[in-house]
Amino acid sequence: SLVFASFGAAVMGIWSSTSTSAGSAMQRERWHGTLELLVSAPVHFATVLLPVTVAMSAMGLYSMVATLLLSRYVFGVDLPFEHPVAFGFAVVSAVVSIGAMGFLLAVSFVRYRTAWALGNLLEYPVWLIAGFLVPLTLLPGWVRPISWLLAPTWGVDAIRDAASGGNAWPEIGLALALGTVYLGIGIAVLETV
Repeated sequence: SLVFASFGAAVMGIWSSTSTSAGSAMQRERWHGTLELLVSAPVHFATVLLPVTVAMSAMGLYSMVATLLLSRYVFGVDLPFEHPVAFGFAVVSAVVSIGAMGFLLAVSFVRYRTAWALGNLLEYPVWLIAGFLVPLTLLPGWVRPISWLLAPTWGVDAIRDAASGGNAWPEIGLALALGTVYLGIGIAVLETV
């Protein structure tokens, strides 16, 4: 259970650095007076905003590394890393898919003045529903189908499977597939907004 919680807490850092920040990404551009310039740039606005949200996700790698180091050296949790290549791909798929989810949040929340609060509001429920700290089997049955629609669920499962020696490739594929779906929906919402 400590290994389960350690990897879940590590991915929480990626999600936490994305949810609130991505929710207010376009608001910040509006406050700085650069949103109009970015929208009128000769490239599609999605190619400007998506790297911003993926970078926010990548910033969560700092907290992931810190969490895993603290788990190992301060709390003495013996963390397995059975498949390091799959583990690396799992981490990348988690970062990219969570960044794509952040992109969807950014374009969906742009019309709200307190977009950061909406992003912050989603932080804890996703922690719970994605199974970061609590196994999904302990949650009510109706929660599981919701968790299947969240890329962080598949990202954390891929990381845990790769670390413990399981087959992480299906979860890696599902995380990336959901990230692609988020990207498609985000581009459609961006065109509408």
